Amino acid sequence: MEGAHIPGGHRHPVAQGAAGTVRPGGRTARTRARVLAAAGEILTEKGFTGLDLAQVAARAGVGRTTVHRRWGSAAALVTDLLQEATARPALPRPTTGHLAADLAACALHVRHALTHPAQAALLRAAIAAATFDPPTAGALARFYRACDAAWAPLVARAVAAGELPAGTDAAETVRAVCAPLAHRVVTGAVPSEQDALRAARTALAAARAGAFTR
Repeated sequence: MEGAHIPGGHRHPVAQGAAGTVRPGGRTARTRARVLAAAGEILTEKGFTGLDLAQVAARAGVGRTTVHRRWGSAAALVTDLLQEATARPALPRPTTGHLAADLAACALHVRHALTHPAQAALLRAAIAAATFDPPTAGALARFYRACDAAWAPLVARAVAAGELPAGTDAAETVRAVCAPLAHRVVTGAVPSEQDALRAARTALAAARAGAFTR
């Protein structure tokens, strides 16, 4: 997860389209930005169960009807926050040319993002909402696919260089680095740098042993 600022209920409103898809420019865009900023702040302060649409509207300085009509539920707000995070350009990935160091950099980057209060709050909220809200589940899957794709080229380079067995699945290797850190966050723990480096070493050992070959 990136370090950008990001932060259930009913089905998303159909008449207005999916969250975040209404006119991208002008007043609508400014309203959406204010609402998402307010939702991210409240999510960080109070968690998913405290994400109340009326409070979001009040903090954003927009009408309650506007928020209810466009989003309609806390889950829809979480979905839009995820879509916003996924749409942000990925930061340049450090590459040393050595897979061990690259995976360590990946793990430390992920750990830094996950220890950001807004990131951790969004992750926990997204997982909670995804259990009952299909649009959130889809947005969460797309978000993680984008994260995997950002780091997978480093693994692909290592396969091409003979550092890993042919046929190693780059995305699976990246997920093996990230998953232990995300697990700590959703269970209320704070992953340390030692946890991050351990995850990188473990994923590297598994990849070298052929655990992620197709």
